[in-house]
Amino acid sequence: MKYLFSVSLAVLLVMCDQKKSTESVKDAGLKTEILNNEGFGFVKKKAIEIVQTGFNAGDGYGEVWIRDYNTFIELSCEVYPLEEIKENLLVFFRMQGEDGNVIDGFIPKSNVAGHGYDYIYTDMEPRYAGHKNTVETDQEASLVQAVYKYVKKTGDTDFLNMEVGSISIADRLEHALDFLMNHRFNERYGLIWGATTADWGDVQPEHDWGVYLTEDTHYAIDIYDNAMFLIAIDNFIEMVPDRKSKWQPIRDEAAVKVRQHLWDEDNQKFIPHIYIKDSPFPEDFDENEIYYHGGTAVAIEAGLLSKEEIKISLDKMVENVKAVDAGSIGLTMYPAYPEGYFKNKGMYPYGYQNGGDWTWFGGRMIQQLILNGFIRDAYDQLLPMTDRVKENDGFFEWYTIKNEPKGSGTFRGSAGVLYSSISMLEDWAEKE
Repeated sequence: MKYLFSVSLAVLLVMCDQKKSTESVKDAGLKTEILNNEGFGFVKKKAIEIVQTGFNAGDGYGEVWIRDYNTFIELSCEVYPLEEIKENLLVFFRMQGEDGNVIDGFIPKSNVAGHGYDYIYTDMEPRYAGHKNTVETDQEASLVQAVYKYVKKTGDTDFLNMEVGSISIADRLEHALDFLMNHRFNERYGLIWGATTADWGDVQPEHDWGVYLTEDTHYAIDIYDNAMFLIAIDNFIEMVPDRKSKWQPIRDEAAVKVRQHLWDEDNQKFIPHIYIKDSPFPEDFDENEIYYHGGTAVAIEAGLLSKEEIKISLDKMVENVKAVDAGSIGLTMYPAYPEGYFKNKGMYPYGYQNGGDWTWFGGRMIQQLILNGFIRDAYDQLLPMTDRVKENDGFFEWYTIKNEPKGSGTFRGSAGVLYSSISMLEDWAEKE
């Protein structure tokens, strides 16, 4: 019996060694693929060229948007003087509302004609006009995250002590989070709310444009807004640890509520919306058939899913891409909302935010796959995104399910997330 046990143990040890050897060979092969990928060099060079040309979201936008700046600020730090990076952040703080709310973006006053927004003006920042798409609830979280990335990238912790209107940046960041708790928090569910939108989008169904809350708005709770909120709290606590006693319990409770109310355990997915009152869609429409790619990626960044759930999520995204023969897992959602469900004509099925393919969010999923150890999956799913940059010689805003480029051809958010994704893969390969 003792002999048999020894033999069995020996066999097990040999099998383990063989498995480790196989994994080492696979890792070595993947490392070589990553470091020898010529397309990566092209994409990174192109990203630098585009980010060097400005801070607006892309050639189709006059404004500097905080939700976009948040995703390319790290690359901007590598190609611009840091004073310029800080100045953009300071504009958002100078235009912050008294209640703590943060604008979406700003534009020189001389350029506002024809843009259609109800512009916001402040004596503290006379050069610019601001605007806020009130249907969305990610502006405050985006600013906190952008400051965090700036501080982490540069080590400039003194920035947090700078004052804008006699209020420190640290206090203004907290004021932004307070705005969400005071004006966008639903007591019943313990989560923050916004208008009904398509995943991470900022267009509601009830209006031809759809960026402002109206009397017809159907208020709802979704995963994207709340995941962004959680990430922002984590970032704020790391930057300003003496506020942890206040914000850590809020963060922990919100994370529990997300799992309780938004996570569909049976289907291993996030439900699209919890409606505060009622839905804008027909009663016979089963919205939970829709899988939100973007919100799921951000939820992973917020630490809301286990490693097993991340793999299930990835498999579902890949399955969805195959179902419509889309270009990448940047596919916003599957299936899309049917024709006519949004008054905005650009929100047709698989158009714009209603199922368009956005590298801007697909790249964030790649980053989370890397951070959670899914290196081969990250590399394989990144290639369609980098290939089309080279094919189209630019970073387009979004793509149709036929992989046709649409929108701005210099979309800096896409450039930022792809640059970071490639750099993360290269860092892994060099360390292996």
